[in-house]
Amino acid sequence: MVATVVTVMSFTIFLGVVSADPDMLQDVCVADLASKAIVNGFPCKATFNETDFFFDGLAKPGLTNNTLGSLVTMANVQKIPGLNTLGVSLHRVDYAPFGLTPPHTHPRATEILFVLYGELHIGFITTANIFVAKTIKAGEIFVFPRGLVHFQKNVQNAPAAAIAAFNSQLAGTQIITTALFGAKPTVPDDVLAKAFQIDVDEVKMIKAKLAPKS
Repeated sequence: MVATVVTVMSFTIFLGVVSADPDMLQDVCVADLASKAIVNGFPCKATFNETDFFFDGLAKPGLTNNTLGSLVTMANVQKIPGLNTLGVSLHRVDYAPFGLTPPHTHPRATEILFVLYGELHIGFITTANIFVAKTIKAGEIFVFPRGLVHFQKNVQNAPAAAIAAFNSQLAGTQIITTALFGAKPTVPDDVLAKAFQIDVDEVKMIKAKLAPKS
């Protein structure tokens, strides 16, 4: 964490400590996921035990038999209540041969990706529309800055897997195509047609493809 001080015309402004999540004020604040209270994060449970700090969901590969050929298994505060206020979480990402994690963002966290096995072509796009990309293999790491659009693609005809770490207990994930074409209520067809320079009929077709399967 970094404390930032800015001096402007002899006035000194302390901007505070930069952190993805608020700092904790006690040893633990195990999330009460059943609470109806609306707060920034989760209220603390009155009692807790070791199970609130344990999760074995990343031990096995996830099923990747879907359209994109990838599956994200999250180990965040919603799965591990003991992460509440601690400002960290993990994801496991499994890829079928040539599987894709589509362009998406994490609005509340920077991501650091570690390849368990396989080979991934990964990249992010800056707000100046600069595309930064690299192919990485088992044992290598790549960083995606907070909030920037990024993706990962398995480039081999074999399964791959990676672990993603975040500096937030709940990084949030917004997949670009789903956000634009699958939002409820829907984004107006004419808005998307003009933005993407396509016909309204094409917008309707894309929305139909991305509609949740009943």
